[in-house]
Amino acid sequence: MAARSAPSCHLRLEWVYGYRGHQCRNNLYYTAAKEIVYFVAGVGVVYSPREHRQKFYRGHSDDIISLALHPERVLVATGQVGKEPYICVWDSYTVQTISVLKDVHTHGIACLAFDLDGQRLVSVGLDSKNAVCVWDWKRGKLLSMAPGHTDRIFDISWDLYQPNKLVSCGVKHIKFWSLCGNALTPKRGVFGKTGDLQTILCLACARDELTYSGALNGDIYVWKGINLIRTIQGAHTAGIFSMNACEEGFATGGRDGCIRLWDLTFKPITVIDLRETDQGYKGLSVRSVCWRGDHILVGTQDSEIFEIVVHERKKPFLIMQGHCEGELWALAIHPTKPLAVTGSDDRSVRIWSLVDHALIARCNMEEPIRCAAVNVDGIHLALGMKDGSFTVLRVRDMTEVVHIKDRKEAIHELKYSPDGTYLAVGCNDSSVDIYGVAQRYKKMGECVGSLSFITHLDWSSDSRYLQTNDGNGKRLFYRMPGGKEVTNKEETKGVHWASWTCVSGLEVNGIWPKYSDINDINSVDGNYIGQVLVTADDYGIVKLFRYPCLRKGAKFRKYIGHSAHVTNVRWSHDHQWVISIGGADHAVFQWRFIPERKLKDALHIAPQESLADSNSDESDSDLSDVPELDSEIEQETQLTYRRQVYKEDLPQLKEQYKEKQKSGTSKRRERAPGNSIRLHFVHGYRGYDCRSNLFYTQIGEIVYHVAAVGVIYNRQQNTQRFYLGHDDDILCLAIHPLKDYVATGQVGRDPSVHIWDTETIKPLSILKGYHQYGVCAVDFSADGKRLASVGIDESHTVVLWDWKKGEKLSIARGSKDKIFVVKMNPYVPDKLITAGIKHMKFWRRAGGGLVGRKGYIGTLGKNETMMCAVYGWTEEMAFTGTSTGDVCIWRDIFLVKTVKAHDGPVFSMHALEKGFVTGGKDGVVALWDDSFERCLKTYAIKRAALAPGSKGLLLEDNPSIRAISLGHGHILVGTKNGEILEVDKSGPITLLVQGHMEGEVWGLATHPYLPICATVSDDKTLRIWDLSPSHCMLAVRKLKKGGRCCCFSPDGKALAVGLCDGSFLMANADTLEDLVSFHHRKDIISDIRFSPGSGKYLAVASHDSFVDIYNVMSSKRVGICKGATSYITHIDWDIRGKLLQVNTGAKEQLFFEAPRGKRQTIPRMEVEKIGWASWTSVLGLCCEGIWPVIGEVSDVTASCLTHDKMVLATGDDLGFVKLFRYPAKGKCGKFKRYVAHSTQVTNVRWTCDDSMLVTLGGADMSLMVWTNEMEGSREKRPCDSEESDTGSEEDGGYDSDVTRENEISYTIRALSTNIRPMFGIKPHLQQKEPSIDERPPVSRAPPQPEKLQTNNVGKKKRPIEDLMLELVFGYRGRDCRNNVHYLNDGDDIIYHTASIGILHNVATGTQSFYQEHNDDILCLTVNQHPKFINIVATGQVGDSADMSPTAPSVHIWDAVNKQTLAILRCYHSKGVCSVSFSATGKLLLSVGLDPEHTVTIWRWQEGARIASKAGHNQRIFVAEFRPDSDSQFVSVGVKHVKFWTLAGRALLSKKGLLSSLEDARMQTMLAVAFGANNLTFTGTISGDVCVWKDHILCRVVARAHNGPVFAMYTTLRDGLIVTGGKERPSKEGGAVKLWDQELRRCRAFRLETGQVTDCVRSVCRGRGKILVGTRNAEIIEVGEKNAACNILVNGHVDGPIWGLATHPSRDFFLSAAEDGTVRLWDIADKKMLNKVNLGHAARTVCYSPEGDMVAIGMKNGEFIILLVSSLKIWGKKRDRRCAIHDIRTSYCKDIPSFVIQMDFSADSRYLQVSTGCYKRHVYEVPSGRHLTDQAAIDRITWATWTSILGSEVMGIWSRHAEKADVTCACVSHSGISLVTGDDFGMVKLFDFPCPEKFVSVWGLAFYIIIFSIRCLIISTFPHIIAKLCCVLLWKYFVFLNFFSKLPKSLTLK
Repeated sequence: MAARSAPSCHLRLEWVYGYRGHQCRNNLYYTAAKEIVYFVAGVGVVYSPREHRQKFYRGHSDDIISLALHPERVLVATGQVGKEPYICVWDSYTVQTISVLKDVHTHGIACLAFDLDGQRLVSVGLDSKNAVCVWDWKRGKLLSMAPGHTDRIFDISWDLYQPNKLVSCGVKHIKFWSLCGNALTPKRGVFGKTGDLQTILCLACARDELTYSGALNGDIYVWKGINLIRTIQGAHTAGIFSMNACEEGFATGGRDGCIRLWDLTFKPITVIDLRETDQGYKGLSVRSVCWRGDHILVGTQDSEIFEIVVHERKKPFLIMQGHCEGELWALAIHPTKPLAVTGSDDRSVRIWSLVDHALIARCNMEEPIRCAAVNVDGIHLALGMKDGSFTVLRVRDMTEVVHIKDRKEAIHELKYSPDGTYLAVGCNDSSVDIYGVAQRYKKMGECVGSLSFITHLDWSSDSRYLQTNDGNGKRLFYRMPGGKEVTNKEETKGVHWASWTCVSGLEVNGIWPKYSDINDINSVDGNYIGQVLVTADDYGIVKLFRYPCLRKGAKFRKYIGHSAHVTNVRWSHDHQWVISIGGADHAVFQWRFIPERKLKDALHIAPQESLADSNSDESDSDLSDVPELDSEIEQETQLTYRRQVYKEDLPQLKEQYKEKQKSGTSKRRERAPGNSIRLHFVHGYRGYDCRSNLFYTQIGEIVYHVAAVGVIYNRQQNTQRFYLGHDDDILCLAIHPLKDYVATGQVGRDPSVHIWDTETIKPLSILKGYHQYGVCAVDFSADGKRLASVGIDESHTVVLWDWKKGEKLSIARGSKDKIFVVKMNPYVPDKLITAGIKHMKFWRRAGGGLVGRKGYIGTLGKNETMMCAVYGWTEEMAFTGTSTGDVCIWRDIFLVKTVKAHDGPVFSMHALEKGFVTGGKDGVVALWDDSFERCLKTYAIKRAALAPGSKGLLLEDNPSIRAISLGHGHILVGTKNGEILEVDKSGPITLLVQGHMEGEVWGLATHPYLPICATVSDDKTLRIWDLSPSHCMLAVRKLKKGGRCCCFSPDGKALAVGLCDGSFLMANADTLEDLVSFHHRKDIISDIRFSPGSGKYLAVASHDSFVDIYNVMSSKRVGICKGATSYITHIDWDIRGKLLQVNTGAKEQLFFEAPRGKRQTIPRMEVEKIGWASWTSVLGLCCEGIWPVIGEVSDVTASCLTHDKMVLATGDDLGFVKLFRYPAKGKCGKFKRYVAHSTQVTNVRWTCDDSMLVTLGGADMSLMVWTNEMEGSREKRPCDSEESDTGSEEDGGYDSDVTRENEISYTIRALSTNIRPMFGIKPHLQQKEPSIDERPPVSRAPPQPEKLQTNNVGKKKRPIEDLMLELVFGYRGRDCRNNVHYLNDGDDIIYHTASIGILHNVATGTQSFYQEHNDDILCLTVNQHPKFINIVATGQVGDSADMSPTAPSVHIWDAVNKQTLAILRCYHSKGVCSVSFSATGKLLLSVGLDPEHTVTIWRWQEGARIASKAGHNQRIFVAEFRPDSDSQFVSVGVKHVKFWTLAGRALLSKKGLLSSLEDARMQTMLAVAFGANNLTFTGTISGDVCVWKDHILCRVVARAHNGPVFAMYTTLRDGLIVTGGKERPSKEGGAVKLWDQELRRCRAFRLETGQVTDCVRSVCRGRGKILVGTRNAEIIEVGEKNAACNILVNGHVDGPIWGLATHPSRDFFLSAAEDGTVRLWDIADKKMLNKVNLGHAARTVCYSPEGDMVAIGMKNGEFIILLVSSLKIWGKKRDRRCAIHDIRTSYCKDIPSFVIQMDFSADSRYLQVSTGCYKRHVYEVPSGRHLTDQAAIDRITWATWTSILGSEVMGIWSRHAEKADVTCACVSHSGISLVTGDDFGMVKLFDFPCPEKFVSVWGLAFYIIIFSIRCLIISTFPHIIAKLCCVLLWKYFVFLNFFSKLPKSLTLK
């Protein structure tokens, strides 16, 4: 026993020598208490220089690599490496965990930083994307996350002077981040020409947007905003690793060993060169610096910490030293003094004083050191080297005695003999050499028995023997000094060993796990006196075992702190300390040994080190000396609750199946039946594997669970109400302190906890996402706000929730073994306990984590299995019930006392105000006083104690009690047998509910004419149940064997029962006494049936594949039906009693003649015509439709037909009960489906009058009674069924616009490719050919002519500084909807086009813009709540949902000042297609374009995602909140409408039900509006409007419009509804209609647009006006009184727009697009003047020089000339088949590719042509001759410049042009500015000419607006055109005055 239990002594960490200087930086700070905080290995260290004392934080499980100090300088954040690394925030005073942040980063956490007020923490991961995360660390909540950079990030910091701004730097980059909502958006720092692009190692932020950063070359880079403004060169001579900001200024430290201090403006104050100081040395490199007042802390690469006082800077004080590079392996202990010697790969040997905690000597050697030993008198120190040599030094002065090299491989171990005469040296070449000490280390012998490297040596006490271990784990013995191997075991039997450091040997067998042969234990040292053994292993763990420990798998105590492998461990000479060393962490740990006798005092001294802390666990191995587990508990621990198929998998499986089935054509399926069923009563209670799951509610009803049903039972009326929100077994239940809400946890792949109201039975919140397989325990906090839950995954995860918000607060791994109970502390909401198999843990919340401490049992007892727990009368007191019948009493974490309470396990406890009540396996309820001193009263649950009026029958005395609850003067008791009893305080017991016990229930029969049924189960009972209102068990009989089937005789007097052993019996139906029994078969009897009529024959089916037919009168077997190839599942008789129908497990449907059993073949079509007495078959044509889509994974187990042959009820493997119309022909029939059973439904039966359906759940052991509600008779209430599996085949309707919108694919700008099919080498990659006559720089030749003719004669040339967007012509109506709204009482309208949100003033036509989107906006909504006036949300397209800046996002912004309030980066890939604000304005709903069409709810002000769920597999067009709700919304789309509810963090949806209307079909729904009393209106593709009450269709407004209803708007003011559709204008109809609140009357408005068909995409209603957006890109205002139309906005309909030309002398311009129109625009009046439809797509336009004519090039190769005044055609001609790209006037040939731009020279003699192969050609005019003379070309002055090619514009091609091209360019009239447009949607401004490659863009980087998708600029002037169907007008800024004549520009998409 002793050897197998853990030792009762303990180690406590006393000192750590070392500091992590390698690969880390900025990890050394002063705290507020002037202590120093840093880290080494996996330990955070707080060192007090005044007291020379260390405190340790040990909450990490691996190497710490980053550290940040909170601004108040008390709290510290540390981040670690590891597969699942986490961040701990801890208190430097108490070294207690405050918060744990986890589950986001992988690999490790590289940097950390707190913000100015310390509320938020930013972290950077070591993953491939170097993720940047921002945390609300107190709540443990992730606020935002974004990919950081493709390469390492070295430092990150908050800008302390600008809120929500951060800066990060790393390999060749610096990034400036802004946090808005949940979006972190970076801008890269622009190095420009001020400094070289290089790696930035550290940074600090200052005032005025200044950032200082330290670079790899030793310079300091100074940034203003994102631009580098200056460099401080040579600040250090090598890389600057650390920069620290304080009140006085900045301190920097570098690789050159210097510290520099700078003032607040970064002017130098002083330099301290550490290499030149007393303690300095060559190669010193500074990794961390901290400046506080006149003290500076410095951490170096070589693990030293210096403290420098500024005025004595030449004398730094060395606070800490440690080993550095390589690995640390050598450790030796001085034999007589408290000294330890260590040696490492850094070639240094160091001697440490264990008393003074200081380094007292150091010596550097030539080679890395691998082992060390001190001789007996402490004079000599031997060191084994890596090169195979060893050196002996004198300890007193470290001088060399001898250096010997006899080996080539590393010396891994050496030891002096106890008598001091020999030194044994073990080498990696498998040999041990023996040297004589007195003979100046002459070699005396050699041991060569090993086949592998030597790992450990020990001498015998008499120095005559040596034992060795090698790498193969072999233990060998040698005689000394000769080295002869000893093979005779007897010889070494009695040898006493001087030391024990070997890892193999009988005495240390127990240090190895039971079934493992690994060699991961590196070192061992035995303490003979204390009888303990200490070990060190590869997992960073130091363990304490008893010594000797002979049997494998011994118990131990374990201590963590080292992060990597612990290479060596030794006891000090007096056994006061243990010294351990870490290989890679270079740390030396000194542990104080606390023997047993001192343990009790120690516990009260250091509570944070108490024995149950995370750093000292009991061992992993099982205890052989623990009593056998109780059978019930053992059974329970073996339950896995795993499912082959989880309900969550069904939608996916159905989709997969549908894909397979697509090829086959399916015939039209029968409608679902009109009848429906409603759950009426459930017999059963889940007690066999659950505890404490039974409570009284506020009003005295009883709440419990069975199967997947939460049951509320009214004991006065004997009625039940049901919560049916779960879809699988409920495993636990807890009640809210106010007794009105209940929490239930279920089984599932991602199992959920539902919190629901017992009054309304509606879910309040659903929590999921953090457990696996199931939730086995839940508990509410005393204030009811929090909930704790425990999962049944492998680590039994414990989660703490804020259940109302549905937020996870904290999470932790609970235990390897099963946890049975979780209890929240009623006094402190942050504390809780969990109890389970050999497990008792006390938890405290720390931010996002939970810190657990094991209960400390001490000598009071054994580590028992805990079954239940409650808290006592103070926060420290807890009580647990054990599996042995004891109650344990705990104070804090200590076991104070145990009390014997029951015989057998204590399963349930309940705390009262003045005492406790307990229940156990012994069937006794005990009442106790408040301290468990006295048992006040006991109640035994016995049949004799049943009250006289009690319903039902108690099956046995003293059933095992699983749940107890008190209230309303009674004790409520739940038993393992499925009974619920109420015990009166005076003694009588009432039976309330009962069900079958453990084991599957299969047998079910309903009586032929009474409302009763019989069941038989594996629990060996036959029971008769009353189905009338008394709902009780009438009779029960115990059987010898379990039963599987039963049947009443036709007269109801006899009951036949088939048993599991192949026998069956017939019993009297009233008394249940045997009449007769037979035993002819060996296997289960699976079905049994009396023939109809007189019941003459009895058919008995068995799993032996036979049906036996017996004559009931003669009690003889008269026939056997043979021929089945598998077991029989169902049998039915025909009406005449002559024919049997049989189903088998091999899915055969067979027929036999009775009574002989001859097999008959009946054609499939004929089976239906036979009159069957009953139908329970699941096979055949008549019930083909009952098999589900996913028939492979789900069997239909039972069916039953009503007596009127109309409705077939079925039960299946997944727990569904379904109703089908009979006959159910054709595959996958339509049905109504009901969930209540959790596992397979084994049987279903209708009662004699079809008024009720009775169903059995196999493993859930419940008998459910459903009432049948006939078609038409039931009141209109939401039907709780779901309609059938596969979507409807009906066509949802067709409309070209809808189809196009559904199929549209949005191009993402970041992924842009060339809009033109270009080929060839891009200009910036072409080799430049020098011109023939390159002139010298100074030349007498005439000056070069101007490149470009200018037309602002007489004016000074001024460069254009900037472009400002002034006007946009266009509106996105073609594929968006509901995107035009009134603001400011109708003065302004807001809408969008391209990537711009536009606020347009109706009166003046002026516009202002929101330009923060970086891609197309697809949706827009306005917040209607008065608190959020003018708040707009817009959603855009994007690429993958990886939270990067190109991910789709929703922007929430103020329409008046255009300020961004929040950016929500979405997990919707592709884009956001609908947004909607909730009634309070605080929540935002967004819908994605991803394949699942995800629906997400946000709390937009916090940027927090509340809930998200796949919306539908087809496109969702619109989703809108109900105007009066924050939790309900409706989504509509292709062939579906869904009604959603937000419950906590879960989204629950119901499909719209059409069932109540004849001929209603599910159409494609396009729009939604709302009415009072839960009415919803949806507009359809056919023009109807559907009216829904809740989620049921109640009427259809037929032909509300003639075409699709695209838009609907609910006026909140008066409830009137506006609809907009697609229709031809007529006298009575119009595309816009205004309806009353119920959509019964309407008034139509015609839009006078002159279009053949009006198609309305958006409607909005203001005061007396209706605002309409159309498909034709018009925005129209319609007066309600006079129906007058006013067109506010015009635009091109379909893009792209290619043609653009500005008038030579007036402020007009023309645009031409692929919609076939040419439009004339007036810039001054901000409107369209005229348009002409040419009937074909137009590509380019050009004015004649006088401006009276215009030429238009068409896509089909034609060109047309129009008169400008009237836009009438003057002439046209077609000489080409391909599209005309640019138009000027003349003719050339031999052009190598298509032409993209053309320009004439000023004298009209030359034409330059840009082509699609990146070549520019010049031709003479009018001859068309190709001009090749470069000198002649260089002298030409051009009239215009629109070319993107040529040396003059080389600089416009960016480095990143490999994906996308520059598409257009235009030089200003002044000839000195050039504007370009590119495929990325960017408009850029350059100087002209710009011949240098990669020139920087004018103004501030790419300031200018970013256009969605593509811009093409064609001919003449800054005018940009893209596929956006909108024209953008820009204004030039020229210093501070405007040009009188504005350049015109525009963009289109």
